[in-house]
Amino acid sequence: MPVPEDLMDVHAPVAEALKAGRPVVALESTIITHGMPFPQNEAMAAEVEAIIEAEGAVPATIAVIDGRLKVGLATEARMKLAQTTDALKLSRADLAFAMAQGLTGGTTVAATMIGARMAGIRVFATGGIGGVHKGAETSFDISADLDELARTPVIVVSAGPKAILDIPKTLEVLETRGVPVVAYGSDVVPAFWSRRSTAPAPLRLDTAEGIADFQRMRDRLGIGGGMLIANPVPKADEIAADVMEGFIAQAQADAQGAGVAGKAVTPYLLGRILELSGGRSLQTNIALVKNNARLAARIAASLSV
Repeated sequence: MPVPEDLMDVHAPVAEALKAGRPVVALESTIITHGMPFPQNEAMAAEVEAIIEAEGAVPATIAVIDGRLKVGLATEARMKLAQTTDALKLSRADLAFAMAQGLTGGTTVAATMIGARMAGIRVFATGGIGGVHKGAETSFDISADLDELARTPVIVVSAGPKAILDIPKTLEVLETRGVPVVAYGSDVVPAFWSRRSTAPAPLRLDTAEGIADFQRMRDRLGIGGGMLIANPVPKADEIAADVMEGFIAQAQADAQGAGVAGKAVTPYLLGRILELSGGRSLQTNIALVKNNARLAARIAASLSV
C-alpha cells in the first residue's frame, strides 16, 4: 500500500532499499524502551542493526517519536529513544492514540507489524512474542500479538513465545487463528531463554530459503496473515528450562502478590527474572535477539530474489 507520508517517516536507507527491492528487516522498539536498561539497550540495538547489515539487508527499527511513526532510526534518534524514561508501550489499541497526541512510545510486536506492513516490509525480527498468560482462563490476559499475527502479512522471527507464558495455550490460539508456527531446525517449539519447551513444533523448516518458499506459496494461494518463526537460542547462550522454571515461578508469585496486571505484567516479570537470574536472563535475551536478526535477514534476502 502507498506510504502515508503525513503519518510516517521512512528513514532514507530504508526507503531506498524498499524502492530497489532489496531486503529490509523490521525491528521493534519496546526492547529498547522497556526491555533493557540504558546503555545495554542502545548497545544491543546497534549490534542487532549491524548484524542485519552484515547479512546484506537494511534494518528498520520502528517507533513512535513525538507522534510520528518512524520506520528506521538514525543513530542519534535511536540513542535518544534509548534514554527516554516516559515512553509508552504501544500495541494495536493505542498506536493511533500516541500518534494523535504527539507522544513517544516503543512498538510491541503487534504495533511493529502494523508499521512494517504500512511501509511494505515483509520480515520482522524480535525476541519473543506475547501470548496467553498463565491463568488466562480467569484473567483473560492474552496478548494482542496473536490476533496481529492472524491478520497482518509479516513474517515474525522470534525465539518462540516468551517462557513466562502458557506456551501450549498460545500455540492453540495461533492454530485457531490459522497462523503457521515454524520451528527453525527443531522438532519442538523453543521457550525463549531455553532451546526446548514441552510443545511439539507444528511445522519445521531448516533453511531460510525453505521459509521464503513457504511464504511464496501462501502468497500464490492468497492466504493472508502472518507467519511465526520460532528460532532456538544458540546452545552456548541458553538457560536450561528447568532452571528458568524456578525463576519464572518466583517472579509470577511476586507479581501476583504485588497486584501487577495488564501491560505491566510482562515488564515486571522480565525485570524480576533478571534479578533472580543474576543478570543471566539479559545476556541470553541479547544473544537470542541477535540470532533472530541474522535469520530474519537471510529470510528477507531469500524473499527478495
